[in-house]
Amino acid sequence: MQLRYGFRLYPDSGQRTALARAFGCARVVFNDAVTAREDARRAGEAFPAAGELSKRLITEAKRTEARSWLGEVSAVILQQALRDVEAAYKNFFASLKGERKGAKTGAPRFKSRKDNRQSIRFTANARWSITDSGRLNLPKVGAVRVKWSRTLPVRPSSVTVIKDAAGRYFASFVIDTDPAADATRMPESDQMVGIDLGLTHFAVLSDGTKIDSPRFLRRAEKKLKRAQRELSRKQKGSKNREKARLKVARAHAKVTDARKEFHHQLSTKLIRDNQAIGVEDLAVKGLARTRLAKSVHDAGWAQFVHMLEYKAVRYGRTLVKIGRFTPTSQTCSACGIKDEPKPLNVREWTCTACGTLHDRDHNAAINVKTAAGLAVAACGAQVRPGLVLAQRDETGSHGFSPEPRAA
Repeated sequence: MQLRYGFRLYPDSGQRTALARAFGCARVVFNDAVTAREDARRAGEAFPAAGELSKRLITEAKRTEARSWLGEVSAVILQQALRDVEAAYKNFFASLKGERKGAKTGAPRFKSRKDNRQSIRFTANARWSITDSGRLNLPKVGAVRVKWSRTLPVRPSSVTVIKDAAGRYFASFVIDTDPAADATRMPESDQMVGIDLGLTHFAVLSDGTKIDSPRFLRRAEKKLKRAQRELSRKQKGSKNREKARLKVARAHAKVTDARKEFHHQLSTKLIRDNQAIGVEDLAVKGLARTRLAKSVHDAGWAQFVHMLEYKAVRYGRTLVKIGRFTPTSQTCSACGIKDEPKPLNVREWTCTACGTLHDRDHNAAINVKTAAGLAVAACGAQVRPGLVLAQRDETGSHGFSPEPRAA
């Protein structure tokens, strides 16, 4: 499978200027391609092919006075911008036909220099390299200083340079992992666990372990409110407003990075210690429309489960999702009798059938493990054998993680 390894970049002033020029040229080619497609649609003509767009918008455009500055950047990033347009339209049409999973995808929109995220991609044809001193040498940009948090296992197939809303630069490398090497990294384990995700505790395991919720957003809320108030008082278009915007973006980035680091550490620990994991398929979008929306987003359940999914596939572990309508909080884990629904403020309850006193979250975690087929009967056999590995719709990562952890 493919993964992304991310590392922080520290370009100097000249390199930042060259990267800004590259971001702008790639953005212009992307917008020109969208315009050409839309003009063909309005005229009732067939969409121009990728080769035709490359010739018209890159090769011939460089010879004109209006687009002569396209020659100041690597041609590879301009070609990759056209590939991004092709992929965007492919996803759009697949979504219209119902062939693409997930939410409906809209038509490609024009990119703006004010977008929070700017990116360019270099493939092997661009002849980028890593110098002996550990710098990332990019064509027509220079050797950029990199903060390496670990070594790359193999030579990457491409590198994407990203500038986020907080003004930070990152290099994202696509790595093809070795299944045999990954298998040796995780110790053998016969443990199985069920996980109940919540807000009072981020996770409660079926063995009784309770993992507190860090509440990163709640803890930084006072600082974020102050920074947001300062931003709202600045005049639009002023340099002071841009400084205030960066301050807000950096505060949010700090919260996001801390949450991702917590999710990475916890998911890796669970994958390392257990051969099989059961978890609920929560309706996060529905819960995010309730009065608990801020706490739900602060917990980041979807991101955590996604990490469990791809790490289970990578290291040969088993992840089982149970239905979101399974009454894990209402069923007695001792006798299996279903009790009546309970409000969220009820954290302990006694089974009316067998009289067992239950901790709500621990009882739910045990029921998750049982419903996933990971519980063991008295004879030592699994309740529901025949587990399958979790599958992912797409290799690689969805978007770029600012943290340099891939596992």
